[in-house]
Amino acid sequence: MSHRIERIALDCPLPGTQRELLVHRFGRGEGPKAYVQAAIHAGETPALLVAHHLLARLSDADIPGEVVLVPFANPVGLAQRIQGHHLGRHDLDSGVNFNRAMPDLSDAVDEAVGEGLGSDARTNVAIVREAMAEALAGLRMAREGSLLKAALLGLACDADIVLDLHCAQRALLHLFVDAALWPQAADLHADLGCALTLLENGTGSGLAFDHACTVVWRTLQERHPGKAIPDACLAATVELRGFADVDDAAAAADAAAIMRFLRRRGVVAGDPGPLPQHAGEALPLEAVGFIEAPATGIVTFRVALGDVVARGDVVAEIVDPAAPAAADARTLVFSPTAGLVHELADRRFLWQGDTVCHVAGREPVADQRANLLGD
Repeated sequence: MSHRIERIALDCPLPGTQRELLVHRFGRGEGPKAYVQAAIHAGETPALLVAHHLLARLSDADIPGEVVLVPFANPVGLAQRIQGHHLGRHDLDSGVNFNRAMPDLSDAVDEAVGEGLGSDARTNVAIVREAMAEALAGLRMAREGSLLKAALLGLACDADIVLDLHCAQRALLHLFVDAALWPQAADLHADLGCALTLLENGTGSGLAFDHACTVVWRTLQERHPGKAIPDACLAATVELRGFADVDDAAAAADAAAIMRFLRRRGVVAGDPGPLPQHAGEALPLEAVGFIEAPATGIVTFRVALGDVVARGDVVAEIVDPAAPAAADARTLVFSPTAGLVHELADRRFLWQGDTVCHVAGREPVADQRANLLGD
């Protein structure tokens, strides 16, 4: 079994400073390619532990295809420790979320090869992937955060499968995928045992990593409807529960589930077994109630992860420590939709407008925030 380790240097304008990406490559390259990265939001530790367990399993596996594993996708964010607190979600240089503002290669690829695509899907895939790599090579960037994003996308742009490992605040295991990739991604949902999958429909999210891997194919399909342009990349954001869910047994089980999925897709050799029967649903992201604190204060929850609520149910209370009278201190927080409570705030003192919880329903929620993925 082939296992190669690469180190990709990230140029940094600060003298005496050098960071690098560690990249593991496995397999013979005779089948589909999967790309897996952990913790582009560098503070999301569960992803790092799952990558550790995945590395051990890949090292012992027969891999006719190729697996590229980046066990820590953000060395820049890993260094963002300030007065004992590890940040890592936003680039301190630009203020931009590390998982937003990814390079959009759609226009460059379309200009280079769009009119030359034909009726053979396999040939078109090879042409488009080569054009994506050339477009990335032609980007001119000076900032470390932008160089990081381009390097990661360069490792993933020719992959058939992309798994971007994250976690949320306090959450159930769930996925984000492009709505056009459902039910294509249903086996990933089942193998992981997800509580739900959230389907994205061009949410104006500032191009997260999974979307950057699929947007070229979607754009070419829309602009050239008569050409054979498949959904050549199944990309998903995997939310591995919450920040505090750092547990060896759970991480090992998650890594085993990813290996089972890779076997099912022919990347890794071996029998994956029957597809698990799993009850978790796929729901539109537009149907998630992103419930924000109506006031500043201490949050006390009336619900737990996995609860099913009705529209108008009280999910929490905000306690104002500055209220003149205790009887006037509490503000009720209501759910705008019926559905599953799949994420709760991990901080217990919230400012007005902070996220209290997420409730996933079936019908679009009125008066949603413009950016459904948040920042």
